[in-house]
Amino acid sequence: MTTIRFHLQSTLSPAEVLGVLTDFGPTRPAAWPTIDTEHFTVHDRGQTWAEVTEGTAAAWERARYEWDPAGTTVTIRTLDSKLFGAGGGWIFRAVPAGAGSRVEVELTRTPRTLKSRILAALLPLVGPSSLRKSFAGPLRAV
Repeated sequence: MTTIRFHLQSTLSPAEVLGVLTDFGPTRPAAWPTIDTEHFTVHDRGQTWAEVTEGTAAAWERARYEWDPAGTTVTIRTLDSKLFGAGGGWIFRAVPAGAGSRVEVELTRTPRTLKSRILAALLPLVGPSSLRKSFAGPLRAV
């Protein structure tokens, strides 16, 4: 398993960060540069969870999101993925910081093929900077 951790500063409050991360409405693909309409499906959802497939033709994953509406953490568990195996996922934690939030991100990937092992080995080198860029718009990172 490969795990990377990084953070970014957001102008959004922790509650607003949680709202952006858990908004599974029809505008989600327009808000997130790593999701296209053809690879976005909400399979099921409840008050504090959702099971979603999202991504692109090159890299999609089916995941279960879980959160506490009064909390500051969203946990995403990978169920299936084009590139990586089940069992990895994301943890987003938004903590107050000045007029916005510090968003702490942890990404864990479980390689299942030679290609995914190579990608997992590269994640610590290129992951944090490229992921910060992809989150900058939706999370209003500064």
